[in-house]
Amino acid sequence: MTIEPPAPGEPRRPHGPRDPGDAWVVADDGTRYWGRFGAAGLLALDPDTGVLLQHRVSWSHHGDTWALPGGARHEGESACDGALRESAEEAGVPRDAVRPRFISVHDAEVWTYATVVADVVRPFEPVISDPESRELAWVPADDVDTFPLHPGFAASWPRLRGLLGTRPALLIDAANVVGSVPDGWWKDRAGAAERLLGRLAALAEHGIPASALDLPEHTWFPEIHIVLEGQARSAPDVDGLEIVRAEGQGDDTIVAEAARLQSAGRTVRVITSDRGLADRVRDLGGVVSPVSWLNDRW
Repeated sequence: MTIEPPAPGEPRRPHGPRDPGDAWVVADDGTRYWGRFGAAGLLALDPDTGVLLQHRVSWSHHGDTWALPGGARHEGESACDGALRESAEEAGVPRDAVRPRFISVHDAEVWTYATVVADVVRPFEPVISDPESRELAWVPADDVDTFPLHPGFAASWPRLRGLLGTRPALLIDAANVVGSVPDGWWKDRAGAAERLLGRLAALAEHGIPASALDLPEHTWFPEIHIVLEGQARSAPDVDGLEIVRAEGQGDDTIVAEAARLQSAGRTVRVITSDRGLADRVRDLGGVVSPVSWLNDRW
């Protein structure tokens, strides 16, 4: 494997000073990959309009094909940050308009490409803001493979398409989780719940390995729902988390919430070590993991 800088006069991605990641990785067989530190792209999925595709200019690698907005990652940049930065540069995608759902990684040994599949949570109109885009379009998922696709995207699309209906959700029995750690929760239940929420917010941001969720691909960002009961209900809201404040028994609220999420098409995993509650959840068809499963994620 060798690193080859861009040729003199080769257009910048985007206009402006080059980043050290803007280089070709050349495998021993001569295959060329763009991005010294790998590359990342964004598959933005809008439930009403479909998938955002980019018509690539002719001078780009595999030019005049359709693919996802994306490009070379910067040194030390995460897959999500790289995909969101590149899609903003190339298609004007607002960072707060999408929520990552999972990451798929193609590993060519000398180079990786990470596809960040994200749900559109705020509708937006894409804007051609980079010389690599000829055209941008929202394409229904069923029509994507009718376009002349970039070979890499064409190879991965059937697998990604099959996962667009998968929506994992974690449902946290906060009282059971907090009670498993002797950190003084009995003196300040709201404070203990707030500390738990802070850890869960970090988990929501960084994601969970696919293998821990019994799912394919690399990393998933499941919806995280937390049931608070009693004095813990006064803990404040936290961005990125769905907090349910139980009016009565926490276990009853968890069972009702699990049923609601399942009816909404979510694959529900309840985090509790309470055997009685676990049996009730399994009777609904839900999956249960003990508190130790969550503690292993910290």
